[in-house]
Amino acid sequence: MMQDPSNPQTRSRLLFLFVALLIFGAGFLIGHSNTVLSGGTAVSQEQPSDVDFGPLYASWKILEERFVAATTTEALSSDERVWGAIKGLANSYGDPYTVFFPPVEKQLFEDEVRGDFQGVGMEIGMRDDVLTVIAPLKNTPAFNAGIQSGDVILEIDGKSTAGLSVEGAVRIIRGEKGTPVTFTVGREGSTVEITVVRDVIQLPTLDTTLRPDGVFVIELYGFNASAPQLFRDAIREFAESNTDKMIIDLRGNPGGFLEVAVDLTSWFLPLGKPIVFEDYGTESENRAHRSRGYNVFSDQLKLAILIDQGSASASEIFAGALSEHHKATLVGATSFGKGSVQQVFPVTDDTSLKITIARWLTPNGNSISDGGITPDIEVEMTAEDREADRDPQLERAVQFLLTGE
Repeated sequence: MMQDPSNPQTRSRLLFLFVALLIFGAGFLIGHSNTVLSGGTAVSQEQPSDVDFGPLYASWKILEERFVAATTTEALSSDERVWGAIKGLANSYGDPYTVFFPPVEKQLFEDEVRGDFQGVGMEIGMRDDVLTVIAPLKNTPAFNAGIQSGDVILEIDGKSTAGLSVEGAVRIIRGEKGTPVTFTVGREGSTVEITVVRDVIQLPTLDTTLRPDGVFVIELYGFNASAPQLFRDAIREFAESNTDKMIIDLRGNPGGFLEVAVDLTSWFLPLGKPIVFEDYGTESENRAHRSRGYNVFSDQLKLAILIDQGSASASEIFAGALSEHHKATLVGATSFGKGSVQQVFPVTDDTSLKITIARWLTPNGNSISDGGITPDIEVEMTAEDREADRDPQLERAVQFLLTGE
């Protein structure tokens, strides 16, 4: 007997069959190119003909001949002074993500990229030139101590963060397991002091839940190297749940690898659809990252994506693409707005420069850095909600999927 496609149960079965048939065939397409770009090309060391370095040399000579320390502080080496000059040059570009890494900072950065580090487990960045928490990672010391997305870091261990770079703050915050670090943060017009005990950070990735009301929830905490396989497993679990309603929770997700964002978005889009553009400032160099065409869902999928001020970088790419291709409804609060591309270039064997080389644009050409991603349905999460363990953003997304309103 022919089934009525307008019947909700029939639609769920059709969706399940469609996903189940395609998910296994699409799996082999998943890419794992997750390496952070590192410039290996030789950089010319010839002095630019249009730049007068005379003032720099003159300043070096005056300082070398005349400077006397006002304290008994140990004198800086020549290398440390050169590093200071390069830091100043990088800072002059006014971009918080363009920085110079002397040897110690370079090692810290490489450890963090590998995920092999001890600390508190939170992503920080600059917002309006102020050191700000993008997101604490779930079940890390920072998360468990009560650090929240959007917290402004005013002091670290009693020392002001004014003028401190992101990398400088990371260097202070990182430390041995079992040692404490105290933050004074600005939050909703008041200050809060929070002590966090450092630990070995195990980066979380994904959790799934099938709610009693039939809404399948994927909580995605990061776009790391393990995310493609875990997301594929979650989609298989969704296919077996016999529902057509999905929420992907990107709140507090600070991002990760661009390639992973492209991979995960490809489950929802036909082959070749644009996901994000890298704008290098000249049209000839711009690059489009397009869907790999896994596209396992039928048009009957009801999808909502939760975002907030802790959703950044790859999260914004994922949410922005699915929103602008009309595949998902965004619910929550405006995202962080971290939409730039960095590349690491070696300067010497033990130092490097991390430089912003491009900005990310959504499929419709909107800059992610220009105000972040705005949800279709804005829902505030208050301090009272958190204290009462209420989640109005999640419940509003559920309401939308169940009623269409």
